Amino acid sequence: MAISSVQNLFQERKFPFIFALSVLLFCVIILLFTNTIQYPLFLYPDTKTQTQTQTRSSSVQVPVSSSPPPPPPPVQSSNPNSAPTHVVVPPPPENDRVSTRNNATTVDVGIEWKLCKVPEGVDYIPCLDNYQAIKALRSRRHMEHRERHCPSPSPRCLVPLPSGYKVPVSWPKSRDMIWYDNVPHSKLVEYKKDQNWVRKSGDYFVFPGGGTQFKEGVANYIQFIEKTAQFMTLPLIKWGKHVRVILDVGSGVASFGGALLDKNVLTMSFAPKDEHEAQIQFALERGIPATLSVIGTQRLTFPDNAYDLIHCARCRVHWDADGGKPLLELNRILRPGGFFVWSATPVYRKDETHQNKWKAMVNLTNSLCWKAVARTVDSSRIGVVIFQKPVSYSCYEKRKENSPPICDDKNRKNNSWYMPLSSCLSPLPVDSKGNLLSWPAPWPKRLKSEPVSLSTDQTAVQKFYEDTKHWSGLVSDVYLKGLSIEWSSVRNVMDMNAGYGGFAAALIDQPLWVMNVVPIDMPDTLSIIFDRGLIGVYHDWCESFNTYPRTMDLLHSSYLFGNLSLRCDMVEMVAEMDRMVRPGGYLLVQDTTDTINKLKPILQSLHWSFTLHQNQFLVGKKGFWRPTS
Repeated sequence: MAISSVQNLFQERKFPFIFALSVLLFCVIILLFTNTIQYPLFLYPDTKTQTQTQTRSSSVQVPVSSSPPPPPPPVQSSNPNSAPTHVVVPPPPENDRVSTRNNATTVDVGIEWKLCKVPEGVDYIPCLDNYQAIKALRSRRHMEHRERHCPSPSPRCLVPLPSGYKVPVSWPKSRDMIWYDNVPHSKLVEYKKDQNWVRKSGDYFVFPGGGTQFKEGVANYIQFIEKTAQFMTLPLIKWGKHVRVILDVGSGVASFGGALLDKNVLTMSFAPKDEHEAQIQFALERGIPATLSVIGTQRLTFPDNAYDLIHCARCRVHWDADGGKPLLELNRILRPGGFFVWSATPVYRKDETHQNKWKAMVNLTNSLCWKAVARTVDSSRIGVVIFQKPVSYSCYEKRKENSPPICDDKNRKNNSWYMPLSSCLSPLPVDSKGNLLSWPAPWPKRLKSEPVSLSTDQTAVQKFYEDTKHWSGLVSDVYLKGLSIEWSSVRNVMDMNAGYGGFAAALIDQPLWVMNVVPIDMPDTLSIIFDRGLIGVYHDWCESFNTYPRTMDLLHSSYLFGNLSLRCDMVEMVAEMDRMVRPGGYLLVQDTTDTINKLKPILQSLHWSFTLHQNQFLVGKKGFWRPTS
């Protein structure tokens, strides 16, 4: 009977109907089968496959209230049969969920990416390359054109990669050589070829350690400074002990700061983006701390009384210009008792022009009560002078003229974001009882000691120690062991919401350095970070950061985006993070489920892969993808 029925169907030419029915049945079976597969959490954020069991880790403490909102303890699964603690979401395949039209790439989350069409191309820095704003400036006398002029709104475009870009040379090899294709700028090689800053050798740039003022090499120059200090009985200049954090003004390719790393000295190298092409980009590609900045009309983005020593080797700053405001700015950020090491032609050349500049410098430093504690010339006939900032008001009170005056500190905020340079002396720091602050403990004790700028209120001190313990446990138990980060490839790190600097302190034994960023809308803790022997800057994350593209290996954010998203566009913030991170680099975010769910589709649209750990740690990894142009 069944056979006869089948024959009748064929005779009645119903075979196409049977074929269609079979295909439909096959599709239903496939759908039923795939329904058992766990889909990525970014598609179903409330899926039951997320780990629900939460247990508090004893190594993670309750965070402090005076720092940014602290992370809760990491979630641990106590059920061995529960779902995995992390979910891997790869980038979308090239031909899946992605279409190309009008030279743009569109992903189904509704975000359209294009390449930045700007003259700077692969080196685009939005707030320093805003030529429309720069062209409208009334004056350039005080380096106004090298200062920040951010476009509004912030760019949503992506910076292209240099042709032939490669994964950077790993540390410590990178200190001496980097790929030419990653920073393809040979102008500095020609401009400084007689000073041995940088040379091109095959596929690499190499850095012999020369400089304008250290013709016999940076190692000999550093030893010369130390011997000069010892001869003049200046025990505080002992690299890596009392002198831990240094600012190198006009640093070139940062060979000075790079050499001091071996002596446990952390140097913030800085220079403007100017005709000395890509010098800070060279420094960061080498894995040496550096930032783009200029002493123009605005304060540097550092707190008062931050640096143990400031260094300038032919940095081309006219310190006595504009009533001495540039040197007054150094006085503001130099710690009482700290040193200014100046290696420049007026120190040792005897012609009338240079001697007049020297006399002007002496008059200016005397008015600041700086004492010239050493002045000498080395075997290469290069001279250096060492000034020291006072530790008390006694010299100020003895001055015949109150010029420059001491700044009125009423309602004074220790925040230098878009603040004009002062024409007065910043007051010496005191504690809550009015006592002058002492020098921090010697390194490395100062890293975990009570910061000298922290209030003597015992509650605040206790919160600091709790914060330190919290980050020590979180980094050792989760960040270094439980996350999908290849730490051996990480050298340049930025903590976007640094608080007390606990994240950086917990990583101190790793072969990396951390740029601690204190957002301007968060509690001002940057002085505490410097007291600990770490470095950092102020910043507003609604704007672009002063750095070249592809300069960071890892960005870390702990509960940054919640309040920030009320002022800023999250897509623009992610575009800026994509600009800063190197291909192969990471974004590590700890935040609320709501914030993470907002970040994931944006990262997906950028073709970043990412993993979600314990429902609160998002680790994104940038690839080499760029939109078509």
